[in-house]
Amino acid sequence: MIGTITPLFPGLPGGPELLIVLLVLVLLFGANKIPKLARSTGQAMGEFRRGREEIEEELSEIEDGDEDEESAPTSTSSSTESETGKATETN
Repeated sequence: MIGTITPLFPGLPGGPELLIVLLVLVLLFGANKIPKLARSTGQAMGEFRRGREEIEEELSEIEDGDEDEESAPTSTSSSTESETGKATETN
């Protein structure tokens, strides 16, 4: 009737392992530097998240621009001819 307890996430450390990790962190960095380390890690994660969001927005704008260009026909040949004609007249 006694069953074995299986962890929900087998790769993550449990209670005793987590305490050992925290003890090693305190020994390596000292008790007063751990909050600073956590704060800087949080700021770095926030910067990374903002950068990722900006890139995603730029990519979505580029995709939207490509869809708009495909739906509207453009006459690039006539506009380039008129520009080259103006350029030769001014020279």
